[in-house]
Amino acid sequence: MTPLHPEFGARLDSRPISGLDMDEVRAAIDRYSFVYVPGAAEGDEAHLAFTRKLGEPEPNHVVLGQEGRIEYFGTIGNVQPDGSVAGSAHKRTIFQTGNNMWHSDSSFRAVPSFVSIMCAYEVPDEGGETLFVSQRAAWERIEEDEQERLAPQVCIHDYVFSRSKVAPDAVTSSHAASLPPVRQRLVRRNPGNGARNLYIGSHAREIEGWEFEDSRALLDGLLEEMTADEHVLSHRWQPGDLVIWDNRCLLHRGAGYDADRYRRRMRQTRVTGAGPTLEE
Repeated sequence: MTPLHPEFGARLDSRPISGLDMDEVRAAIDRYSFVYVPGAAEGDEAHLAFTRKLGEPEPNHVVLGQEGRIEYFGTIGNVQPDGSVAGSAHKRTIFQTGNNMWHSDSSFRAVPSFVSIMCAYEVPDEGGETLFVSQRAAWERIEEDEQERLAPQVCIHDYVFSRSKVAPDAVTSSHAASLPPVRQRLVRRNPGNGARNLYIGSHAREIEGWEFEDSRALLDGLLEEMTADEHVLSHRWQPGDLVIWDNRCLLHRGAGYDADRYRRRMRQTRVTGAGPTLEE
């Protein structure tokens, strides 16, 4: 196992996803938060089987909210199911630019994601990186008296709030109704090792009981500090890559790419968290 960044992240030796040691993977998630395995992708069947080994697969919220059906995979990129490409002006491509904001997957759900699991199949020659930062490391940089002030706070996470910044017309009424604002702990604790971390990102709208302007000043300030260049791990995708990241304590965002010039096809699943954060 090779560390990737002074604050988090590790690379495992290349092997198929079906051949990964699950005890090693679980331990690496708790310790490193970000686990990279080159050459692991084996297709959707093996990907979903691996997901189930880590826990209950999380239904794709877009398909569930818009169509009312269960689908565990999401495609990140511009390659459509029929193999065609959606360019930069396509509604779906514009909608996915919301992924270029710092966020934790499904923090807008009452039970947010445990981990996301991504396999890369087609990647652009330029751009398309995914950037990650550790909210655990950010918490450790906060002065003790400020930690005491923040620890008991509750934050409101709101999907429509975040997505309206990039594609206000892309969230259907049924999708919005399926994802009302939810209350999350501002500070979470890893049950395996006791490590604490902030829990914010683009879906974090405001702190409960605070004036909105004060909430935004704090949340924006925390986000600016934790995403400074020296804290960022940038992952440059290659076909066959597998990356698992811990949504409980990492933020990530896409770096963007030219969807008119390049094809990009990544398949993602998520594992549902253990329960509401307020019960942790």
